[in-house]
Amino acid sequence: MSYHQYGISPQLVERVKLKMKNPATKERVKKLVEGLTKADLQDRVKVRRLVKSAASLLNERLSGVQEEQIVQFVVAQRIDPQSTLHLIRLWGMFR
Repeated sequence: MSYHQYGISPQLVERVKLKMKNPATKERVKKLVEGLTKADLQDRVKVRRLVKSAASLLNERLSGVQEEQIVQFVVAQRIDPQSTLHLIRLWGMFR
């Protein structure tokens, strides 16, 4: 399922992708998500906290609506960070 269906703007995604090309920023975000489990990514409170932290690291201001759209998207994807197939599917979605 595409992030477009959740109302997440393509401009926001492109800005984040561009910022993630900076190696220092990428490392900080990697440390933020290190050790996450599937259960963590199904917990709306934890996901909201991760979204806020990542937005802060990337210097992105998210409205409450944008934040909720991203949280809904992450929870709906049922991502298992230990599954290579899940990670490849996500990577393909944001290429």
